[in-house]
Amino acid sequence: MINIDELKFDEKGLIPAIVVDAVSKRVLTLAYMNKESLEISMKKGLTCFWSRSRQELWLKGETSGNYQHIVSITADCDKDALTVVVEPDGPACHLGTESCFENPLYQSEDRHEFSYGGLMKLIEGRKTEQKEGSYTTYLFRKGLDKILKKIGEESTEVIIAAKAEDKKETVYEIADLAYHVMVLMVEAGISLEDIHKELASRHVIDHKVKQEKMTK
Repeated sequence: MINIDELKFDEKGLIPAIVVDAVSKRVLTLAYMNKESLEISMKKGLTCFWSRSRQELWLKGETSGNYQHIVSITADCDKDALTVVVEPDGPACHLGTESCFENPLYQSEDRHEFSYGGLMKLIEGRKTEQKEGSYTTYLFRKGLDKILKKIGEESTEVIIAAKAEDKKETVYEIADLAYHVMVLMVEAGISLEDIHKELASRHVIDHKVKQEKMTK
């Protein structure tokens, strides 16, 4: 851990803070902190910035309720910029969008960005819009039993591929299984954040169990 006094604030006493969603890993906003707002952020566990337009401290969510709960703050190699990983209570942008970065400028024709959050949104869209010819739509129309049957089948395929020690096939089958599990999540109203929180809590439990075993 470095000390706050090691950070390099600019001539106006500010340091840029890139805010990132802990679950989706999406960049939510770029804001600025001074030493006081950073100290408040670390003390409260909530993002507090310096508003350059209003020239005052700004606790994110104080008026909107869209607080950002801090998971971690990390400085770059030059110690003149920060990434702030958060669990947001709501939209990051004052326009009501999830992120302030919503205006595409360039997209490669050969490379495509992938995220679990993006895949979940696509699956959710298939459930609400029921696009014809879509396999995902087919699963939702068939219902829970069909979805569960596919999960069972894909689980078996993962076991067979893993038992054969075929890494490529195992990766392929795990991807199939993950997709069908995500379809189940949408059907059951379970979000990625729900799973993230559960796994995070189990990490703490697992750590405690290991310690208990070591003391016996």
